[in-house]
Amino acid sequence: MQQKCYYEILNISKTASDVEIKRAYRKLAMKYHPDRNPGDKEAEIKFKEISEAYEILSDGSKRARYDQFGHAGVNQQAGAGGFGGFEDIFDTFFGGGTSRGSARSRASRGSDLEYTLEITLEEAFFGVEKEITIPRMESCDSCDGTGSKSRTKATCHACHGQGNIRRQQGFFAFEQTCPVCNGTGYSIADPCDACYGNGKVKKQKTLKVKIPEGVDSGDRIRLQGEGDSGSNGAMNGDLYVQIIIKEHKIFERRDMNLYCEMPISFTKACLGGDIKVPTLDGEVVLKVVPETQTGKVFRLREKGMKSLRGHKRGDLLCKVVVETPVNLSAEQKELLEKFADSLGEDYQSKHAPKSKTWFDNVKDYAKKFFE
Repeated sequence: MQQKCYYEILNISKTASDVEIKRAYRKLAMKYHPDRNPGDKEAEIKFKEISEAYEILSDGSKRARYDQFGHAGVNQQAGAGGFGGFEDIFDTFFGGGTSRGSARSRASRGSDLEYTLEITLEEAFFGVEKEITIPRMESCDSCDGTGSKSRTKATCHACHGQGNIRRQQGFFAFEQTCPVCNGTGYSIADPCDACYGNGKVKKQKTLKVKIPEGVDSGDRIRLQGEGDSGSNGAMNGDLYVQIIIKEHKIFERRDMNLYCEMPISFTKACLGGDIKVPTLDGEVVLKVVPETQTGKVFRLREKGMKSLRGHKRGDLLCKVVVETPVNLSAEQKELLEKFADSLGEDYQSKHAPKSKTWFDNVKDYAKKFFE
C-alpha cells in the first residue's frame, strides 16, 4: 500500500518552516490523542501517522532525505538503530543474513519505546518531575533470562551454534536463518513456564521523568536504557517520552509567546486606569490608556514562556475586549441616555472616529450604484 505524504498528513506545504511544522503537529496531536479518543482505532492510527510525520519533518537531515528520495530515503530510520543497506536487502530476499547478521540476531539490542505524556502549561513553564508507568519486556527472573528451567542452553544441532545454515542452489550459495533455533544458535529442551522459553516477560515499570522548563508539544525526552531489554547481554533500548501540552483556560501558546483576551469595562476603556493581568508566574499591573478600543493589543515583554535553551523569555500579548454592560437598571439606562444626548449630533466626528470612517466608506460604496 502506498505510504501517505508526510506533508499532507500534517496539512502543511513542502516549504513549511520548523515553526509551522511544530504548530501543525501540536494541533493535530491534541485532536487525535488516544486519551481524548478512547477506543477509537482510527484516531489511534491517525495519531501514529502524525507522530511519524513529525519525527521525520522536524529533523533537518531526515527531512532533506525525505524531500530528495521520498519514503525510501527515511524508511530505514524506523529500525531500532539497525543497519541499512545491502545486508538488509539480502535478508529480505533470502530470509537470512551473513554470519555478521546472524551474530547480530543472537545478541540484539532491545527495542525503543515511546510514551506520550500530557502536561499543563504551568508544568511546561516551571518544569516538573512526573512519574509514569510503562509496559516493557524485561529479563525473566524465573530462568535468569535463559528461557530454560535449568538455566542452561544446548548448542543447536542444526546450525552448530552459528544461528544460520548454508544452502547451495546451483552455482549460488547463500545463508539463511536456522529454522530450528530461529537464529539464536542454541536450543532449549525444558522451556521456562514463566516466559515460555523466550527469556523475557512483560512487566510494568515505574519511572520518574524530569521535564525541563520551556518544553513544547512535540518535544521528546530520551531515557537511555529504559526501553525493552536486550537479548544475550546486548544493550536495552531507549524510552522516548513525547510531550503534549494541554489546552489552557486563559492562555494560548505560540512558540515562546502567550496570547490571551482581556475583558475590560466600558468605563475603563473610556477613562483608562490600572488592571491586574494574570501571568504564569504571578499578577502584573497593566496601565490601560484612555479611549482604548476593542482589539487593541498590549504587549507585556518577557511575561511569556521560558526558553528550553537559554534564558530568554517570550512575551504576553493581551487583546482588549470591551464589554457592553448588561442587566442595567432603569436608573442606569436613563443615565446612559443622558450621556448619549450630551455627545450631541456630531457624535461620530468627535467621539467615534472609527464609526465615522466606516459610515463614510459605506456612503462612498453606495454612490457607485446610483451615479
